[in-house]
Amino acid sequence: MRSFPLPIRVAAGLAGTAVERTRRLPECLIGLPVTMTSQALQLSMRMQQQITELAIKGDDLLAGLSRPEQQPEWARFDEDEPADEQPHPPVRPPSEGQATSAHTDSSERPSRDAPEDDVSDLLPGYEEMTLPQLRGRLRRLSLPELHRLLRHERAHARRPDFLKMLSNRIDNLGASTTTDE
Repeated sequence: MRSFPLPIRVAAGLAGTAVERTRRLPECLIGLPVTMTSQALQLSMRMQQQITELAIKGDDLLAGLSRPEQQPEWARFDEDEPADEQPHPPVRPPSEGQATSAHTDSSERPSRDAPEDDVSDLLPGYEEMTLPQLRGRLRRLSLPELHRLLRHERAHARRPDFLKMLSNRIDNLGASTTTDE
């Protein structure tokens, strides 16, 4: 018997496959919605995984280029408001070893006699403070005390967030004292 050319043999194979699948079509139609749904879900999950992998890789590459801003320009905190509009801080009872006066005036603090390297008289435990703890205590410091604290931070830890917060507070206090005069 003579052999047929390859294109004719491939066409006959395709026709035979089409006939077989057409005969099995009623059986496949029953499970077709489930099969289509599962394939669509698998495809969407694969796409989500790939997108997430790309986003993670992008985050890793961009992390070195930019640094998240701790205090956005539009954010305003209570200590950023002018002093005359702020309520007075609550008076706390003195703890052991402290003076028994009702409040501590900034003139009673030894700000000029203390060495520049030591700010424990201004804010005890300053070196271990977190940014929110510092933010809560800045309001009670005078402008010279803030300048002293900023010089200390520049000379020692040089924490960018602390430097920025101290600078912002000094700028806000400086602006409020020039408008009051």
